[in-house]
Amino acid sequence: MVERLLKYLESNHLFAPNDTLLVGVSGGIDSVVLVDLLDRAGLAFAVAHCNFHLRSDESDQDELFVKALASKYEKTFFVKSFDTEEVASERGISIEMAARELRYQWFEETRKNHHFDWILVAHHTDDQIETLFLNLARGTGISGLTGMKVVQGRVVRPLLFASRSEIGKYATDRMLDFREDSTNALTEFQRNKIRHLVIPMMEELNPSFRMGILETMERLRGTSAIYAQAIERTGELVIQHTETGDTEIILSELKLLNPLPAYLFEFLKPFHFKGEVVSEIVKSLSGQSGKQFFSATHRAVLDRKTILVQKLEVASSKRYYLEENCTAVTQPIRLVISTKKRQAIETLKTSRKTALLDKDKLQFPLILRKWQTGDYFKPLGMQGMKKLSDFFVDEKFSLPQKENCWLLANGEEIIWIVGFRLDDRYKITAETENILVVKVD
Repeated sequence: MVERLLKYLESNHLFAPNDTLLVGVSGGIDSVVLVDLLDRAGLAFAVAHCNFHLRSDESDQDELFVKALASKYEKTFFVKSFDTEEVASERGISIEMAARELRYQWFEETRKNHHFDWILVAHHTDDQIETLFLNLARGTGISGLTGMKVVQGRVVRPLLFASRSEIGKYATDRMLDFREDSTNALTEFQRNKIRHLVIPMMEELNPSFRMGILETMERLRGTSAIYAQAIERTGELVIQHTETGDTEIILSELKLLNPLPAYLFEFLKPFHFKGEVVSEIVKSLSGQSGKQFFSATHRAVLDRKTILVQKLEVASSKRYYLEENCTAVTQPIRLVISTKKRQAIETLKTSRKTALLDKDKLQFPLILRKWQTGDYFKPLGMQGMKKLSDFFVDEKFSLPQKENCWLLANGEEIIWIVGFRLDDRYKITAETENILVVKVD
């Protein structure tokens, strides 16, 4: 089996000769066999163990076992304890999911902090089959039917060539000790239910079920690669990126695609939108603009011409103060500020990007802030006051435009909707002596 491991590493172009490896070891048979194989193959590695404290004394005994295992192979040992149940409750996720997130987050932190090149985990072909069924149960696209990748980021799965039974035979032949997780037999966990109930039932229908599934997954990997290339080519015509780093999906181009829901699902998948949310977006494409849809990390805003995808951020209520001697602002937007005398008025003009203000009407510090419900101003050239919300409607501001709009204020009075409209009360006149020039850089 050592020879098979080395051949698998070579065929998948894994590890340079001097690469350093961090191996995740639970103490179970799979990870113990991986440690023994790596040691016999002459590879340098360290051992990392997570204590999730889910099985009382058993969890602590697992930790002691893995520590002794690392000592036996003369490897550096890292360990981390977690209150997994509390994390699962706080995040509103299953204990299985919490453990997975905590495990990989800590592995990556340890890899970076101690300068390892790769994280190794002991998944095998049976894990691949179980993962396929888990993804089917949750709902997935083609990529979810291809199983786990040999290399995913900095995580490597060097045992994907071996089955659970082959790993068991190797452990017996080598007389390896390992820990048996008592929860592996409990069918209340999704993966265990698939392992102990679903897969045996499928094998009753077809004794060659496992081999057939693995062959199907291999074919689907090829299909997925072709599919991904087609999505990428189409995305170049449909997707554009804004200067602020947001993503826009052009509706006129999107509506030409067939099947539209499948394309949109793939376009939005990198932003973690679930299938049911994408379906709601599709139903709303001909509806009113401004409607919002959310994933765990992003929101999609349906505009008249695009679907704008933005990373979720807490709405800013922060205020920035501009002192009288301020000549430039870099946060939250870039402004250049200067003072001119009355005689320069002939060479200066107010525009969307430049505000000419009667400086003697201002009280410093000026305030740069976001708009708030109830804000009023007197638009340049108008006699009466206007709600800012009405101004946004008249100017056909999209929801993101309104949220990203900054106001320059003199106390509670709005001076300038930055980049759009000056307040008439602060314009320069024939009586103006000192002019404050504020430009969007």
